[in-house]
Amino acid sequence: MLIKTPKGDRKIGPGYPTFIIAELSGNHQQSYERILKLIDAAIEAGVDAVKTQTFKPETITLESDKEYFQVKVNDAWAGQTLFSLYQKVVTPWEWQPKMKEYCESRGVLFFSTPFDPSAVDFLESLDVPLYKIASFETGDIGLLRKIGQTKKPVIMSRGLSTEEDIKLALETLKQAGSPSVSVLHCVSSYPATIDQMNIATIPDITKRFDVVSGLSDHSLGTTAAVASVALGASIIEKHLTLRRTDGGPDAAFSLEPEEMKDLVKTIREVESAIGVPSYTPDKKESENIIFRRSLFVTKDIKKGEKFTNENVRSIRPGNGLHPKFLDDVLGKSATQDIEYATPLAWEMVDKESNKKI
Repeated sequence: MLIKTPKGDRKIGPGYPTFIIAELSGNHQQSYERILKLIDAAIEAGVDAVKTQTFKPETITLESDKEYFQVKVNDAWAGQTLFSLYQKVVTPWEWQPKMKEYCESRGVLFFSTPFDPSAVDFLESLDVPLYKIASFETGDIGLLRKIGQTKKPVIMSRGLSTEEDIKLALETLKQAGSPSVSVLHCVSSYPATIDQMNIATIPDITKRFDVVSGLSDHSLGTTAAVASVALGASIIEKHLTLRRTDGGPDAAFSLEPEEMKDLVKTIREVESAIGVPSYTPDKKESENIIFRRSLFVTKDIKKGEKFTNENVRSIRPGNGLHPKFLDDVLGKSATQDIEYATPLAWEMVDKESNKKI
């Protein structure tokens, strides 16, 4: 996947640094000052992108208190209607051009999740470089077509989606014009428990669908996200809040600024540790090769005397012949007097001498 960022083109996928996204969601609590603080915290943490959500309550649901629209799950959301919930978490559209400008002035990418065609049109007017598709929208074929027609890269969360759902979404997006689509493993519980995460799905997504994969993480802490990178995740998305104690619909499963900073740092360290397949000691490791075993003379030996298990042994350090040559040396004669604790070398061995001991 190739995307345009304020710092230039950025490739996302195996072999490239993990693309780390700070999701702001509704943690701004309707305060523009607070959302700027969230952006600052994300940038300070070292993320690659800041993401918001673009919708209006009336385009995502109906203003109704009928039972269908009553939220009865998730402690932070229960007891209200969908419309009233979305009123609280909506990111005002008039903020978003300023948010994008601010992010880009700070060198970080800004993009969003649209929830209806009008939101796509709005984001296109801002010229966002890519789109995110939320788990609950992967089945909205009309929305997917609209997003695909922008011909921008797409990151899609797969929470609640079956294999067939994912195939249909990918086909729809690609046929509509999406140049590339990545799929994030996601557990649509808020918060998700560690035993729900099944992050082994991440490499399977790559293999099964031939796409870049990653994790949209609603679990508490950073364990799942860090482990996902070790499993091959190329994208990590995590919610950010200033303080969980401030409350809010997404606060319970969001990271605080220092936690986000620690997540980014740990992911970069994991990437460095993963490296590339190698069976050759690097320069620093090679300094310790001397401490490997080698053949040493363990008793004074006179010229013509035979080498035996009593006067030659494989010991540390590694200045002598490789231990694999012990059988070739035993029974041969010494070409010279050799002192105790001398590393054995081929010039000390008469290779033509009788090997029988």
